[in-house]
Amino acid sequence: MQSCLIADDHAMMREALAGLVATGWPCTAITLAGDFPSCWQAAAASPDFILCDLGMPGAAPVEGIAAVKVAAPHAKLLVVTAIEDDEVLLRLLALGVDGFAPKSSPSRLIEAAIQLILAGGRYLPPRVADLLRGERQPAAADPNMLALARLTERQIEVLQRVAQGQSNKEVARDLDLSPATVKAHIAAAFGALGAANRTEAVVKARAFGLI
Repeated sequence: MQSCLIADDHAMMREALAGLVATGWPCTAITLAGDFPSCWQAAAASPDFILCDLGMPGAAPVEGIAAVKVAAPHAKLLVVTAIEDDEVLLRLLALGVDGFAPKSSPSRLIEAAIQLILAGGRYLPPRVADLLRGERQPAAADPNMLALARLTERQIEVLQRVAQGQSNKEVARDLDLSPATVKAHIAAAFGALGAANRTEAVVKARAFGLI
């Protein structure tokens, strides 16, 4: 990541995200915006990555993001938002955003989402992934099927090697990935399985018959 645009109408959130990017990607040039019009103007400079809120002055959420995509069609775009309206999220997916992260997410999850998107993936929280597949599962739905729907083939490959006791570097070597990409896949797998650590992820993956 060489350049990043961070757009949020709350200064504290902008500063927190800027700090996260500066720590994880120290050489990145960071631009800040506090509303949609200033975001569109900054996006015209074609940043490599955009972190953008939905509820900002200057436009409705979907129209605002659509204009961001027009201004910077090749930029990776992660929407960081507190909005949970299903219709809005599905419309944004149709626009081609690269992921969603709730504002309540811990910084390590947002960092993992950025890493995954930079590696060519898409970060979707489990609930959004279910929406994309048109799922409206009852509470008693088979957990095996839910986990299978949320995990990619690559994430399962990574989990298989984690279960064998391999480190991130060893997994990266075997799968010809960068350690950062492996870390991002593991974080996404944790979210899909509802696991807090590697051991719990392996236990749940085995219980579901995934590995």
